[in-house]
Parts: sequence; C-alpha cells; structure tokens
Amino acid sequence: MTSRCSSSWTHGENKRFEDALAMYSEDTPDRFLKIARAVGSKTVEEVMRHYKVLEKDIFKIETDQIPLPNYGNICNGRGQRLTRNPKLQ
Repeated sequence: MTSRCSSSWTHGENKRFEDALAMYSEDTPDRFLKIARAVGSKTVEEVMRHYKVLEKDIFKIETDQIPLPNYGNICNGRGQRLTRNPKLQ
C-alpha cells in the first residue's frame, strides 16, 4: 500500500477505528491491516501512527499529565446551573 499524507481523521473514521480496536485484540494476526480495512479510508501506516498517538494520549491521561477540564459554570437544557462534583476535585 502506498502511504498517503493524511493526518486528519473524521468522526466516522475515528468511530470505525475504535470499533475495530475493540474487535481485534493485540494478538490478532495482521491486526492493523484488519483495522485499516474496517476504517476503509486509511492505510495500515496511518492506522499504526494513529494508534501510537492514542497510546501516548492514554499514557498522559493515566499519569495525570493532562489536567481535567474545568467545566465551571455549565447550564443544562433547562437553564439549571451544573456544578462540579466536589468528590472529583
């Protein structure tokens, strides 16, 4: 397969990628080929790069290197203010 220089992923491509990750475990033969086929619009190389980025992001989240978002003053659809859960602070 030839490598295309496409770094952006659509919501649909990401969804298909995530679904395929759940379907094909790490010990699946030709795992990234199967995931690329499931995504349908990315090469094996692009899928592997995307997976490496995902691994790095998960590592950063699990090691508290990415701060939790401050949702502060968010209102629900009924105009009621939602507050942060103090247990999560």
